Amino acid sequence: MKNIKKILLVIIFAIFLGITSSFAAQTGKISVETANLREEANEDSSILEQLSQGEEIEVIEKQENWYKVEARGITGYLREDLITVNEETSNETTEEQENTAGENVVSEEQTGEPEQTEEAQQQTTANEQNVENSAQNLEIGAKKYILNDTNLKLIPLITSENVVNLAKDTEVTVTEIMNDWVCIENASGAGWVRSNILADAKTEPIVEETPEETPKEEESQEAPQNVLYVNAGTVNLRREPSSSSEVLTNLTLNTEVTVISEEAGWTKVKVGAYEGYIASTLLSDTKQEETVTSRSSGIRQEEATSKDTSSASAGSSTASNATNTNSSSTSATTGSAVVEKAKAYLGSKYVYGGTSPSGFDCSGFTYYIYKQFGITLNRTAAAQYSNGVPVSRSNLQLGDLIMFGKSGINHVGIYMGGGKIIHAANPSRGVTTDTINSGYYNTNYVGARRVL
Repeated sequence: MKNIKKILLVIIFAIFLGITSSFAAQTGKISVETANLREEANEDSSILEQLSQGEEIEVIEKQENWYKVEARGITGYLREDLITVNEETSNETTEEQENTAGENVVSEEQTGEPEQTEEAQQQTTANEQNVENSAQNLEIGAKKYILNDTNLKLIPLITSENVVNLAKDTEVTVTEIMNDWVCIENASGAGWVRSNILADAKTEPIVEETPEETPKEEESQEAPQNVLYVNAGTVNLRREPSSSSEVLTNLTLNTEVTVISEEAGWTKVKVGAYEGYIASTLLSDTKQEETVTSRSSGIRQEEATSKDTSSASAGSSTASNATNTNSSSTSATTGSAVVEKAKAYLGSKYVYGGTSPSGFDCSGFTYYIYKQFGITLNRTAAAQYSNGVPVSRSNLQLGDLIMFGKSGINHVGIYMGGGKIIHAANPSRGVTTDTINSGYYNTNYVGARRVL
């Protein structure tokens, strides 16, 4: 019975191959930040998958202004303006490409942002090891596991009809082997897959180990921590309790700070990633009503608080320095305001092409935030790289735009300090924060622009 089945299979395969031998396969790439792969060739059809810029696809046929394609093991339709179709290649070349394509890999960054974290890279390495082990132990009757969600084919051809879909880690039995194609079956049905989609064992998830916390030094025992608010428009957070000390950052009216300790007219506070000193008279228990006076009085009050004495010439020099600080802090203050505005939209939905609070894509988010401050950016991440002036990575400030990409720019976020960005990540995460000092955003950092 098995021999008869095998003979019939070879006959069907030969007939199918004869019919399709003249077909010249085409490939292409996604040419926009995110493209929707649809079930049917129309805009109202269901979205099967979202594909990223630069991602390769296999073109099956063209229907008016739509292409029927296969991507990530899924067959669907893309508008012709969303892809760039390569020149036709020979069957021999296409066959070679198919031999390296089989896995249906779903990237964590499904749009715009393009993310393969360190954990995902480790998972990929583990998957590759499983494939290598599987190839060494492939034989009829062997028990295997599906590496990723995949469709089983009616016959061993990439263009063959799909017969059943099996989920990742489904156990199957090998029934036939033909070159790098394998016929498998389980209770859901039977069909053909590439051998590299099979593994000897289920894929174990990579669990990120949480490092043990280093015991913190005991905080000052002078008083329990409490929250206060900045009561002036522009206030300097200084490294030491002196008006001549280095300015760490500028705080705006009603910024919330956590009190650590108090000494000689100064209050040591923590705000965000910073710890420093503010003149005690510039802090209140409650938020203030914003007025013209409050917006301009902060630094003058701080200078009045200082108990340092100096000569008249030194006093003149200090006043001059204070004026310079006011002038140079405008950019930092605006950057802080940009970050605060952006943080108000944490958790907002990711919507491809979105530029409003009802949904953003990555460049739509930066475009919207800066629009609130009267600054109009270009619309896409790549185009925004021409806005403003270039900034080195070692000189980043709050509010700077940071661009990322593997081949060209296809993602953008807003620098929020502490080595982190706030951005519209992808449909599963929406507006969120990430570090740029490790993982995908460290590896694929392109550059930064200052538009303030």
